[in-house]
Amino acid sequence: MSEHDMKLVVVGAAGRMGQTIIRVIKETQGVALHAAIEREGSPFIGKDAGELAGAGTLGVPVTSDPLQAFLHADGVIDFTSPAGTVEFAGLAAQARIVHVIGTTGCGEDDEARIAAAARHARIVKSGNMSLGVNLLGVLVEQAARALPPSAWDIEILEMHHKHKVDAPSGTALLLGEAAAKGRGIDLKSSSVRVRDGHTGARPVGSIGFATLRGGSVVGEHSAILAGEGELVTLSHSALDRSIFARGAVAAALWARDQKPGLFSMLDVLGLSH
Repeated sequence: MSEHDMKLVVVGAAGRMGQTIIRVIKETQGVALHAAIEREGSPFIGKDAGELAGAGTLGVPVTSDPLQAFLHADGVIDFTSPAGTVEFAGLAAQARIVHVIGTTGCGEDDEARIAAAARHARIVKSGNMSLGVNLLGVLVEQAARALPPSAWDIEILEMHHKHKVDAPSGTALLLGEAAAKGRGIDLKSSSVRVRDGHTGARPVGSIGFATLRGGSVVGEHSAILAGEGELVTLSHSALDRSIFARGAVAAALWARDQKPGLFSMLDVLGLSH
């Protein structure tokens, strides 16, 4: 570790994403694992974070005290739960550090509190941290803008592993937002999340979501644009969880030099316009 390395805290360190992030930090130049946080009472408290993640001994024991960890860190990477993320955003604001948020399922109140924290923290928040998905979002927006809603219907299809707790996925919502932006409409009032029973004909201009869950699928997403006699399908398959971890670490390094604010992966990747 060099003195110039960005010191990163991983919260939710024992989870699937937490372990993946620890392994990616170990193999990425310019960053170092500063602390690993788990909730109070976790059986992993006190264990070496590197050993827990299968990355060898790193000399960083898992702790349940984020306050102490954030004080001397440069940034935090967070794929936890909405309640945890809101708390961590507040601590990141106090410490005036970088907070990379991959947590999905946040409600409007959570989003408002995260935005408030971004007055002092440098927050990068995205429903998906991968380069491919963010490029897909840009393409979906372009396609939605180009194809008239009177003749083209948009459906967002996603599948994830059986342990995922929120639906639709953050990525599906990211794609839905991109489609709505392309059409100049509000996603909330135009989306159809559930179909059951006698639904009647499909409303013109709506954006539909379908959610599949099962097995060990890391993430499959498609935006289907259906016209008269033709279909356009834009899709992305996540084959390995490490794509999200690498994106998150890249986001942390990018945000280190920014002024406080709320950013997305489109900003990090230079895809925002």
